Amino acid sequence: MSEYDKSINEIKEKLDKAKNLRIRAEARIEQLNRQRQDLLKEMEELGVKPEELDNEIKRLREEIEGLIRQADEMLPSDLL
Repeated sequence: MSEYDKSINEIKEKLDKAKNLRIRAEARIEQLNRQRQDLLKEMEELGVKPEELDNEIKRLREEIEGLIRQADEMLPSDLL
């Protein structure tokens, strides 16, 4: 095998590898786009807009903390 043939084969292998990487990347992008659409749809069903997500998370955390405090206050202290 000549030096040119070897170089051409190496280039072909690199091109095949690059093509496979591109195909996998495109498939991953498609998967992530579907996942994004599903999340946006779920948020819409819950009545939460993407730009309000941080505030909604904060509100829910505060609500959970309040409910935990309330449950703790309802327990008799002599049980602990």
